[in-house]
Amino acid sequence: MIRKASRITAIMLASAAFVIAGPVFLGGKKVKPIAPVTPNKISKEESAKLETVDLGAGCFWCIEAVLERIKGVQSVESGYMGGIIQNPTYKQICTGTTGHAEIVRVKFDPKALPFPKLLEVFWELHDPTTLNRQGADEGTQYRSAIFYHSDEQKKASEISKTKKDKSGKFKNPIVTEITKVSTFYPAEDYHQDYFEANKNAPYCRAVIWPKLAKLGLLKEE
Repeated sequence: MIRKASRITAIMLASAAFVIAGPVFLGGKKVKPIAPVTPNKISKEESAKLETVDLGAGCFWCIEAVLERIKGVQSVESGYMGGIIQNPTYKQICTGTTGHAEIVRVKFDPKALPFPKLLEVFWELHDPTTLNRQGADEGTQYRSAIFYHSDEQKKASEISKTKKDKSGKFKNPIVTEITKVSTFYPAEDYHQDYFEANKNAPYCRAVIWPKLAKLGLLKEE
């Protein structure tokens, strides 16, 4: 993402071990991300069996990098949803005035990855208690959101949110919005698979690598 210099500096200072160019080490061992599990192509028959949900959890680069590595996820596409203008650009989204959230459209196999299990990953990959903010990224475009595609998804999302709130996992209440899906606007091409193409970019080193480490998505090289 294009971030204010002060925010990038703060992130880099806080995560210096990940920012320095070169190999990444964890516990003294050289590590790399596990490979994405999303296939390049799927048949029409396979596609017909999939479910779709749109998730907002801060920077879509981060969400995409995680979910592409979760078994049962078939595709992840970065985009925008929930705003007041049509066909928004990234530049417009960054103002925080369009009402859109940075989201990923996730297509998944409900037999291999039931929706409640996908939501468990969703709760783990970000902090759903910070309103319009994830780490140094601030603004309504970074809000936590579930854009459901069916009444079943809505009910499951509400149940999952309530259970997670009562579990004591988070010190503060979850502020994730649960909203019916609206028009999906795919993000510009350079946002798609950003982490895969830019693993050593400062933002990736400072934010995404630690997130993958936290979720157990790195392996010894």
